[in-house]
Amino acid sequence: MICDICGKSGARIRHVTRSYGKGANLLVIENIPLVTCPHCSESYFTAETLHEIERIKLHCKSFAQERRVSVASFA
Repeated sequence: MICDICGKSGARIRHVTRSYGKGANLLVIENIPLVTCPHCSESYFTAETLHEIERIKLHCKSFAQERRVSVASFA
């Protein structure tokens, strides 16, 4: 894959988890594809991925499953 930042070949896709909002409005989205480049060390979401994240956030009631979440603080 070609990196959109530096233009070199070798970028890879890894899957990450991100949280949006807080408290009762917390939404955790798992398995989001993130492009990472070993040459320039940049990581980014594609425009398509960002549009899908926004769609999921907008319609989260129909996509999301409720789960208990433990929270720890890095001190």
